[in-house]
Amino acid sequence: MKTELEQVLPKEIEKRSFEIITEELGDRKLDEAYAPIIKRVIHTTADFDYADNLLFSEGVREKALSALQNGACIVTDTQMARAGINKKALAKLGVEIYNFIADEDVSKLAKENGTTRSASCIDKAAALDKPVIFVIGNAPTALVRIYELVQEKKLNPELIIGTPVGFVNVVQSKEMIMELDIPYIIAKGRKGGSNVAAAIVNALLYMIYER
Repeated sequence: MKTELEQVLPKEIEKRSFEIITEELGDRKLDEAYAPIIKRVIHTTADFDYADNLLFSEGVREKALSALQNGACIVTDTQMARAGINKKALAKLGVEIYNFIADEDVSKLAKENGTTRSASCIDKAAALDKPVIFVIGNAPTALVRIYELVQEKKLNPELIIGTPVGFVNVVQSKEMIMELDIPYIIAKGRKGGSNVAAAIVNALLYMIYER
């Protein structure tokens, strides 16, 4: 038996996808402030667990939007996360985005310290003379290094988006970030990924244009 295809024009696919997400959430009431973020992550992953898995520090929505509108740059742990963030929206706000994973000095520092390049990227980001939003979608070692530098008072991010995926130190690194007095959006548990991190940033960017 053939399944009938739903007839949707290309430009209406995203709109229809969000309608389906809303329908399938049913009577589930999401916090209105964060519903666009949660729904965009579900749209990106087709995983409704994110209705429960995304955690938001108090007041993080307004703090995140303010940071994006007032000169903060974005540092990602992967090229994939960087690639997934809407560049036109960033350009309209004048937001710079960095990824240092392929930089020679980062590779050298990682070898010298016996750590990952992702962790060394955070050390390089700490030297930036501007407010920073960290978008960490893959590497728990990056979250751990952020935690360490904040504790050492060498880093004070505007926002930490932490969505590493996997099994080794993933849950622990996210819990460490939630101990800090820093605004955060975290995907609790083992689930996450660079696509999730990028979707969260995009949702925040689209909120600004809807204001």
